[in-house]
Amino acid sequence: MDWITTSTILQDLTDFNNRTAWDRFARRFCGPITRFARQLGLSQADAEEAAQETLLAFAEAFRKGQYDRNRGRLSRWLFGIAFRQVQAKKRSVIRRSAQSTHAAGAPIWQDVADETSAVASWDREWEQSLLSMCLERVRQQVEPATMHAFDLVMRDGQSPAKAADILGVPVRSVYNAKYTVLTRLRALKAELEDSV
Repeated sequence: MDWITTSTILQDLTDFNNRTAWDRFARRFCGPITRFARQLGLSQADAEEAAQETLLAFAEAFRKGQYDRNRGRLSRWLFGIAFRQVQAKKRSVIRRSAQSTHAAGAPIWQDVADETSAVASWDREWEQSLLSMCLERVRQQVEPATMHAFDLVMRDGQSPAKAADILGVPVRSVYNAKYTVLTRLRALKAELEDSV
């Protein structure tokens, strides 16, 4: 996995012919945008299409110089683009559905109640995406036994004492593993976000 800060990605995107930078950007952000679109009610195929349209809209706006880091975080700007693209896709699906015969089991669409609930959904997805990237990086940096102890406590819900029994180590080792991984996760998250 590439470990490149968002600031570096954005800097690389200023060279519009840098295909690697655009691919890296798409790999980092397509998944969270797709999952966000799914949470707002789109099918997997429509969510993937909305994500692609979001990335294309971002590219066009970025090339025109419309993203200003001093006016807000990239995640908020992407949210605005993604939210508009998802809503447009939902309207398109509703129109298509209304034009065709109503087959049994056709989805019932509901618009997002308000932008505030969509922001909350976006924030959860964004944080989960960052956490997943950081966890993957930590796995590459710490001993497997440290990560196993962390996973037992933090992901599997085992008590430190139970995790110590499973691993055959002192409870203190489990606490140390948890501290090591959480400390590294916080540092990597700050580095990855890179004030963007």
